[in-house]
Amino acid sequence: PLIFISTIMTHLFGGSAGREGAALQLGGSIGNTLGRLFRFDDKDQHVMIMCGMSAAFSALFGTPMAAAIFSMEVVSVGIMHYAALVPCVISSLTAKEVAEYFQVVPEQFLLKGLPDFSLASAFWIALLAMLCAGVSVVFCIMLHHGEKIYKKYLPDPYLRIFAGGTFIVILTLLVGNQDYNGAGMPVIARCFENEYDPYAFLLKMLFTAVTLGAGYKGGEIVPSFFVGATFGCTFGNLIGFSPALCTAAGMGAVFCGVTNCPITSLLICFELFGYDGMPYFLLSVSLSYMLSGYYGLYHSQKIIYA
Repeated sequence: PLIFISTIMTHLFGGSAGREGAALQLGGSIGNTLGRLFRFDDKDQHVMIMCGMSAAFSALFGTPMAAAIFSMEVVSVGIMHYAALVPCVISSLTAKEVAEYFQVVPEQFLLKGLPDFSLASAFWIALLAMLCAGVSVVFCIMLHHGEKIYKKYLPDPYLRIFAGGTFIVILTLLVGNQDYNGAGMPVIARCFENEYDPYAFLLKMLFTAVTLGAGYKGGEIVPSFFVGATFGCTFGNLIGFSPALCTAAGMGAVFCGVTNCPITSLLICFELFGYDGMPYFLLSVSLSYMLSGYYGLYHSQKIIYA
């Protein structure tokens, strides 16, 4: 209950964070509790945790394919626990139907007028993916070092919370709008209409690092989508190459860079943007995964194979 309440408060008062971090913790916690209740062994209890995470991810994003794979892929990079595949698929599909019953509408973005896949277009998407890998590394460093800086200069957690809230209020007043408070899905949607601010991705990274570093609760996945979308849109306009496609590819590339989950990233691109851009998504995700290195959002994530 605490992660649920604290995330609601973060969003209510304008913190820059997503919802999926809390949802994944809630799902994993419920799965763990049920595993203990039924006295499962360690292996089956681990599967239950992954089922809970898949269900939460699927209900929130409406992407059951990506949700089923995400929980198996995110814990140990390089190996996947295929024993959990069927349970995670069932929980993911069930959660999607439950969310639809309660009229939780999933996000979808239609890509129109995609350019033909050629050597030139592949070059631009590859360049975007390389830059997105660098952006994802910077984002991870900001999130982790922001927390360390707060703890170094403000050991009292209550003072950290007060200072973080004050910083967010000041930053919001300086910016002059609330585009960078909350998850930021409206800004992502505007990027597909080619409405963007060239510095939006930098501001979102700053807002999110200040919010989460102070101890406010929330997720980093939607902020990573925001960063990828705004950076991709800016890149597309600078070089004059399909800003909408660069927005989508940027979202997938930055998400992959911060989570180290290439298969999930590819599937979420298919479910959010359709299959027409498949070669672009495949190229951007794979390059971002390779070049983002060992950096990631989650401290507990283990890199099994380089």
